[in-house]
Amino acid sequence: MIRHRLASAAIGLVTTLAACNRERQPDAYGNIEATEVVVASQASGQLAAFSPVEGQVIGSGTVTAVVDTTALALQLQQAVAQRATGVSRVGEVEKQIGVLDTQRAIALRAYERTRRLFDQQAATAQQLDQAERDYKTLIAQIEAARAQERTATQDIASTDARVAQIRDQIGKARVINPVAGTVLATYVKAGEVVQPGQPLYRIANLDTLELRAYFGEAQLSRVKLGQVVRVSVDAGNGSRQVISGTVSWVSSQAEFTPTPIQTRDERSNLVYAVKVRVANRGGVLKIGMPADIELPTVVAAK
Repeated sequence: MIRHRLASAAIGLVTTLAACNRERQPDAYGNIEATEVVVASQASGQLAAFSPVEGQVIGSGTVTAVVDTTALALQLQQAVAQRATGVSRVGEVEKQIGVLDTQRAIALRAYERTRRLFDQQAATAQQLDQAERDYKTLIAQIEAARAQERTATQDIASTDARVAQIRDQIGKARVINPVAGTVLATYVKAGEVVQPGQPLYRIANLDTLELRAYFGEAQLSRVKLGQVVRVSVDAGNGSRQVISGTVSWVSSQAEFTPTPIQTRDERSNLVYAVKVRVANRGGVLKIGMPADIELPTVVAAK
């Protein structure tokens, strides 16, 4: 009887341990990521102002830095003055053309009158030649003045392009924050000299983060775009916090298992990357934080 009771107790203990071992394990493991944007300078010069601070929340469209534009402002003044000179030159040439055109009309009448007198033998050939020469000389002067007008007009167009270029450079001296988010890191300080393309700060929207995980081929059939999954992270004191996430991207190409990544089936050499979008309510999630994914349970058909 005693042996029978001991056997029954042993069987019960084994059954309890087996039930514990059957506790569901995560389907995949990964790390929390954010879409980070590195904001760089588009102008060269000294930073007259730089406001981003690590941890600061900045809205989209906010001016975060200003590069000194004193030299550009002087260049703009010079270009504007050159344009004004060109416009004045065009006006002078137009007036000159007007005077020459009036003289041409008078010379034409004189030439036609002299030709009629010559036909009537009332004027000499020398007088006719002189009248014709005066008329054609004025025509040539008008053509030369119009060429000067075209050159001056082209100079104005070139100056306009230069003015637009300088104004564009002045506009790029103001650094506009491209996305709303939290400043993760800053790389410069006010007063430093920067160059085009030099990183100024790094920012990311931490309201919604992504969990990148890897699934084996056998699990891939259970992963669907738009699917709601359970994401759990360490909440401290040995407990886990569960958050709902949505599958936002599934890689169409397999890759070899990354060294620090584990999958449910560790024997699989090829895995597929999956991104799960997770709302970061209360700022619980942090970049780089490890997290687990549980796919919805598949109910077997009876």
